[in-house]
Amino acid sequence: MPSTGFEHIRFARLNAEVIEINPTEAALYRHYGIAPVLVDAYEPDDIIAGVADCDALAVVSASLPEPVIRSLARCTIISRLGNGTDKIDVRTATKMGIVVSNVPSFCNEEMADHVMASLLSLARQIPKMSRHFYAGAYQRARDEGLRLHRISGMVLGLIGFGASARAVVERARPFGLEIQATRKNMHAPHDEADALGVRMVDLETLLESSDFVSLHLPLAPDTYRLLDASNLKRMKPGSFFINTCRGAITDESALADLLRSGHLAGAALDTFDDIEIFGEKEYPPDHALARLDNVILTPHISGLSVQATRDVAITGVENLVSVLSGRWPHPDNVVNTAVCPRVPLEEHDPASFDHLWETVPSTRN
Repeated sequence: MPSTGFEHIRFARLNAEVIEINPTEAALYRHYGIAPVLVDAYEPDDIIAGVADCDALAVVSASLPEPVIRSLARCTIISRLGNGTDKIDVRTATKMGIVVSNVPSFCNEEMADHVMASLLSLARQIPKMSRHFYAGAYQRARDEGLRLHRISGMVLGLIGFGASARAVVERARPFGLEIQATRKNMHAPHDEADALGVRMVDLETLLESSDFVSLHLPLAPDTYRLLDASNLKRMKPGSFFINTCRGAITDESALADLLRSGHLAGAALDTFDDIEIFGEKEYPPDHALARLDNVILTPHISGLSVQATRDVAITGVENLVSVLSGRWPHPDNVVNTAVCPRVPLEEHDPASFDHLWETVPSTRN
């Protein structure tokens, strides 16, 4: 793979201010002679003004609805620098011959760490105990501590059984948690679950019998509001809810009501439907969830780390460069596998990128 040759390519990089280009990403652009046009826009018309004439587009968190996709008259690839593609109109991109790629392995380890940190913080009521301490309410903290439960022997339910869920299993088992999971295709072989000691059950059973419920699903038409008021009410009284994937899978208003009533003991949320954390302006959250003391809220940071940021840049740029060089990205990284690309693409060549890890800044500096 040549280190130059893309000087005349118009490449647009969205979210240039909210999520800046990191050193790894910048080093790779220099390596390939790519000069990104930095675009920071939020409304479709503003995005179109910055990207309509691009040959390739990279995006982190911006929404790319149908009008934006249809404006891309020359674009050959949309490289999602991350995993989920629910904010991209993939169907329209496919019709227009635009390859949509992502990084499906992005941040599985980090998300699993965050889920376990959330589970332990909820079980031990760490945020509430910290507030009691700073208020000088030491006896109140001790009194509440007497009502905490040992997590060994409690049940963790995973909705979805992909890579991030399996990474959670590896972390949860040493704590003595019993683990069960459900997934869309319950007829798929259970060999991997059996090997990990995970019991596969239907959604209703999982909700009714789990002490902790953690979501591990992409947002899609069949998962939108999967955890609606009815399903949330099925959850075991006194249980805890954790969401690190997509906010719109959950009815947040119903969740707040169940937390307020005490039916649910607590929740930890890292992603939201009703709170915009990637907007043009930052503001304190005005939502019922933010007014509850049994809720832990974090601004979609469960997938972040120095290592994950480096990994996603390498694979995201690899996807981009593959298409610009006339080759398919790695098959696992192509979202719309049925696309007929605008430009002929040869078979993926993994050897072309064997050296990438040696050309970017180290994560251990």
